[in-house]
Amino acid sequence: MTNEQAKADFAAIMSGVQEQMRTIARIQQQRAEITATGTARGKKVRVTVNADNTVIDVKFADDVDELSYSEIAKAITEAGQRATEQLTEKTADLMAPLETQRARLPKLSDLVEGMDELEMPGVVPASTARPDAAQRRDISDGSGLRFAGEDGSGRGSVTDSSW
Repeated sequence: MTNEQAKADFAAIMSGVQEQMRTIARIQQQRAEITATGTARGKKVRVTVNADNTVIDVKFADDVDELSYSEIAKAITEAGQRATEQLTEKTADLMAPLETQRARLPKLSDLVEGMDELEMPGVVPASTARPDAAQRRDISDGSGLRFAGEDGSGRGSVTDSSW
């Protein structure tokens, strides 16, 4: 490859990266404005979240008093989870142009002979289990192995006899 060809390739890559940066800036601004709303119990409960999955509004229908406090609490959780599901879909739609741009850029292995591709690890979904649920008592070190402490918290103590 000639030096002129390498310069041209580099200029094309830099142009693509600059385009991607402009797209990222636009997407970040649009993302900041996204909200999503979920409902539960026949629309008796409505929860709205922002792009950071922060609850920004909770509304109850006039007939919410037909539900018990326990049912209202469950309905808030369900509506919030539905709102975050909607938010995930909206965010994926917003990110689609960026993914298209990324696909057009050359891969690292195309630029450097013998270089393996770098891949970002996938997102690990957060648990939707209640805080006191058994599955929350187990912890992982990221290896796929799970550990549980004697107290059920997932954490042992320095005074444990296993030390």
